[in-house]
Amino acid sequence: MMDIVGKRFWFFLISGAVILVGLIFLLSSGLKMGIEFSSGSMTTLSFKGEVTQAELKLELENLGHSNAIIQGTGAGDFIIRTQELDSGSKLELEEALESRFGELTETEFYSISPMIAEETTRNAIIAVLIAALGILLYVTWAFRRMPKPFHYGTCAIIALVHDVLVAVGVFSIISAIFDWEINLMFITGTLAVIGYSVNNTVVVFDRIRENLTRGISPDFERVVNGSLIETLGRSINTSLTTLLVALALLLFVGVQIQNFAVVLIIGIIAGTFSSLFIAPTLLVVWEKGEWGRFIGKRPSNTGE
Repeated sequence: MMDIVGKRFWFFLISGAVILVGLIFLLSSGLKMGIEFSSGSMTTLSFKGEVTQAELKLELENLGHSNAIIQGTGAGDFIIRTQELDSGSKLELEEALESRFGELTETEFYSISPMIAEETTRNAIIAVLIAALGILLYVTWAFRRMPKPFHYGTCAIIALVHDVLVAVGVFSIISAIFDWEINLMFITGTLAVIGYSVNNTVVVFDRIRENLTRGISPDFERVVNGSLIETLGRSINTSLTTLLVALALLLFVGVQIQNFAVVLIIGIIAGTFSSLFIAPTLLVVWEKGEWGRFIGKRPSNTGE
């Protein structure tokens, strides 16, 4: 029988390394906040003639919008993020671009004021916190008949924090490379990751509960290891099918849900890993009282 639980500290090491790299990028480069969270104006323009992103960027700098962020779409349009523009400023900018590049068409425009951006940020944080609290209470209640049900809820939350840290960290790397911004689609994707991850975790926890009830072994570590092996194929197959859908969204739907699809892809991979190799093995760590040597433990090929 595969000894998955015996390799638990290797899994913790892998997760720690990924999170550390992401945090380094996050602290050094930060995350570019979309207008939903930092205020500003978003304009989508299409040009009749041939215009490159570099030419558009240079012209915007000449017009005093040196901090403008430009993103091309698959349809040939350009999404331009600037500071908040009133109707007069917007018209002036479009006339200047038209005189430089020729006929253009505005397909979308909207602005977010600083007050609305602040409220959106606050509501997004509250939504994530409420989701985490709800999951903790649900998992604790679902396993209330088990010994130490709070352990199950807490380990599920730790796994969720792991998934969010991985998603944010990897996205910060992508953001630094491709100049992407955090928007509401990113928050939506994060909440979807939370829901998806806890679903996989509950499946594994439920099998652990069944095997404990059946009394297949007095050794808790062996019960958890056997439960992981029994659910391994189902969890991976479910994740692969969901991953294919997320990839299809990214490739064929377009830039409008780009952040959602990318965060979902990262979250599916991280969530599958945490639901199989982090949350259940943390139960073993807690059961065996290994928290005190958790950080200092050196992985070994034999596990323990």
